[in-house]
Amino acid sequence: MVTQLPLTRILNSHFASTANNLLAALHIHSTNPQAPINNAFAMELLVFCVLLVYFIAVRLSLNVEKPNVIQHATEAVNGFVTDQSESIIGHGYERFVSYLTALLLFILLCNLIGLIPGLESPTANLAVPLGCALVTFVYYHYHGVRVHGFKYIKQFLGPVWWLAWLMLPIEIISHCARVLSLTVRLYANMFAGDLVTLAFFSLVPAAIPVLFLGLHFGVALIQAYIFMVLATVYLAMAVSHDH
Repeated sequence: MVTQLPLTRILNSHFASTANNLLAALHIHSTNPQAPINNAFAMELLVFCVLLVYFIAVRLSLNVEKPNVIQHATEAVNGFVTDQSESIIGHGYERFVSYLTALLLFILLCNLIGLIPGLESPTANLAVPLGCALVTFVYYHYHGVRVHGFKYIKQFLGPVWWLAWLMLPIEIISHCARVLSLTVRLYANMFAGDLVTLAFFSLVPAAIPVLFLGLHFGVALIQAYIFMVLATVYLAMAVSHDH
């Protein structure tokens, strides 16, 4: 049986019936009706609340003449995502910066929150990376259809019309594989990172696990960056007119 984190226990004690009713409305039955909320959802909710407070604080503290630390940090992140988007997507990249920034911050915070005692990285649960991958999948296809209309289907048919019957299933499989790739890469790295860090904390003196905390921190940054860049590449391919 999975041990519930303190936040998970609090949520289940107050919102278990609400969660069960919501799941029942979706024709989903919880394996544990007394505790339908798992640790991953609780950590995702915490990350969402932290980001919401962060964005509100940024909005309320905006000052052109005397920008504070929060504003500087936000501008640095936004500038970084803007540069990446402009170099990869090119014309019209501005529309996607907000989504890519939110995606980067959400995954990064999900990755890093596991470093705090008593909390876990929700991205070490398969459902969370899968959810992020599916949202990105739907997002870039939506914009592909928005930009090209019905002609978006040409991206799945290949450059030669008489090979369209072969290219269509290959392209469909390729796009589905993107979801698998995004999911497995993020999940495997964060799950392995959590296990290694916990194992070394329990087996060796405290000085050595600090090194693995630094490694975990680095992996968290890299995986969030890779996820964001791949999402940017998929967006660029979807909205590109060079087909």
